Amino acid sequence: MASRREFLQQGLGLSAAGLLSVPLIGCASDSAARKSAAGAAARPATAHVAAPAVITQARPAGGMPHASAQSAPSGTGAAAGEIEPPPDIFDAQLLDMEFWLKPRTIEVYRPASNERAKLLYWRDGEIIESAYQDLCHLLRDVNGKETARIDPKLFETLWGTQAFVQRYGIDTPLEILSGYRTSASNNKLREAGVPAARQSLHIEGRAADIRLANLNAEVLGGLVKSFRQGGVGFYYRAGPRGGWIHADTGLKRTWKG
Repeated sequence: MASRREFLQQGLGLSAAGLLSVPLIGCASDSAARKSAAGAAARPATAHVAAPAVITQARPAGGMPHASAQSAPSGTGAAAGEIEPPPDIFDAQLLDMEFWLKPRTIEVYRPASNERAKLLYWRDGEIIESAYQDLCHLLRDVNGKETARIDPKLFETLWGTQAFVQRYGIDTPLEILSGYRTSASNNKLREAGVPAARQSLHIEGRAADIRLANLNAEVLGGLVKSFRQGGVGFYYRAGPRGGWIHADTGLKRTWKG
């Protein structure tokens, strides 16, 4: 699997890998923001050569932080003539507003049930209910055979992760290893020695274990973490498929399992 540097060198072209700098996240969770965004014209995101010196982080209303500023990190240890990868290339906070306003189509694969789907679930600032229901079914408890409503903020992170890497040539389904779990299913996993918290957010429909082809767990987890939407667990495993990443919409925290 590609490391961070290998991914950058093979898929991006380092001299043109900067991103625009006005992030917007939380569109699906705030109705006022959705309606004001509905009339905006979405344009394809573009890239510029260098990251700006100051990044303004603007968030919509609805519990998310408001504007703040930070200095963009810069590489200082490169040998003469060596091009350093842009340090924030996997930072979702640098995404521009157009990224969050465009229609959202997510493609997922559920290995446990061998199901695949590509669904347009969000458009013009609103969730498309029928597609949302289909996604909830795909993230159901396959073992317990029960479906629950999934937190829309979780789909926001999952879609954003997939859409982010699609910009750089990685266009593969997002593998959902685990979504919603009943309490009984969660307890069975614990009894079998599978890492599962006693009060897991999977039980509340607020967590998913995911994998993305051609990205190792470190790179994928770093990207998911940069959305700042909740907890991120890094599960490193040897083998051709590698590990996976736990993403949830709970408290912001990270761990390794």
